[in-house]
Amino acid sequence: MSMSKGSNTPVPTTALRVEVGWRTGPGVPDADASALLLAGRKVRSDADFVFYNQPAHSSGAVRHEGKRTAGGQVTDTLLVDLARVEGPVETVVLAASADGGSFGQVPGLYIEVRDAARGDVVARFDSTGAGTETAFVLGEFYRRQGAWKFRAVGQGYDTGLEGLATDFGITVDEPQHTAPPAPPVTMPSPPAPPVTMPSSAAAAPPPPAAPPTPRPAAPVRLTKVTLTKAAPSVSLTKQGGTSGSLRVNLNWQTRKQFSGWGSKFGRAVALHNDLDLDLCALYELADGRKGVVQALGNAFGALHHPPYIHLDGDDRTGAVASGENLTVNLDHRDAFRRILVFVTVYEGARSFADLHATVTLTPQHGAPVDFSLDECTVPSTVCALALITNQGGDLVVQREARYLVPERGVSPQRTVDHAYGWGMNWTPGRK
Repeated sequence: MSMSKGSNTPVPTTALRVEVGWRTGPGVPDADASALLLAGRKVRSDADFVFYNQPAHSSGAVRHEGKRTAGGQVTDTLLVDLARVEGPVETVVLAASADGGSFGQVPGLYIEVRDAARGDVVARFDSTGAGTETAFVLGEFYRRQGAWKFRAVGQGYDTGLEGLATDFGITVDEPQHTAPPAPPVTMPSPPAPPVTMPSSAAAAPPPPAAPPTPRPAAPVRLTKVTLTKAAPSVSLTKQGGTSGSLRVNLNWQTRKQFSGWGSKFGRAVALHNDLDLDLCALYELADGRKGVVQALGNAFGALHHPPYIHLDGDDRTGAVASGENLTVNLDHRDAFRRILVFVTVYEGARSFADLHATVTLTPQHGAPVDFSLDECTVPSTVCALALITNQGGDLVVQREARYLVPERGVSPQRTVDHAYGWGMNWTPGRK
């Protein structure tokens, strides 16, 4: 159902898939979908903002699923379960922000709402006539007399995601380029005269301590780094990621038709496909030790002793909020020489064709780093994702996104080892 700006339509179901899409090409900026849960046209707290740095609402009502690119078309997807929206929330705003340009440079921008289980289109709004806007409210779900409706909005902002977020009450943590205030000039106070008490008087009890002032919640951080073929690397040090943990997340989708949804809201892989991808890491430490972290052989690694890399678990959903996760202990960054993060198809598919994956590296301190994998056109069952190298104490992340094709009888692990010269001995393993 194609809609005009300002029109509305009833929503026939509560489990919905919201796609923000556009045509890509040379000079076209990237864009990101987001959602805000509002009570009285404002968020209740910064937790009501769902976007790439905060991909899931605590209620489970909204999840940011991620992007995929196919045939010159990019889609960024949100999963919305209106049955889980909390009572005070009256509106779920659906927005998009441009990264590296304005929406006047983004052709074919649209928002489409689908029935998550059946795939039927519930509503579609094609946004046209954009100019210098760097953020758009494309649509919204709103509650009316106990039922939900969708409205096509098309309201633009010239102030980007920060302006849109702050307009709805979000506290944003962005660097402020202002001169530091001059230190105050203080004059010494004259000493107070001594107070004498009669010898028979009892000392007065000390005044009660003032209650501690509660610390405000940390503001939302909007910055991120997206790696591309033209700009494939970034320094973690320059982004502030010098200590704490670094979480590496892989999530994926498939273009195959869904046969149904799992019990956990947000699963993005068809159940009949039984797809199992494994996130892995080859490591080489500064002292020369080499090894692999992977689910195969239960080689999950360790976070607080060598190799300082840990695989959190083995996930089959591909969802942004879970997916496959590796954690790297940046407090021991000097112990690393290089880390190669890669993914293998363990079962459920013969190659990465028709799979759309996004890799996100989130340091505990500093801006997240993300990138999407290109479309796979070869019979590949192993893909090198990112190479992290220690360059004089600075960890540099290099986007690889390199599909490899194992020779007959050669394992995916041995294939990626040979391609990057790790030189390890491999034996068969299982999980």
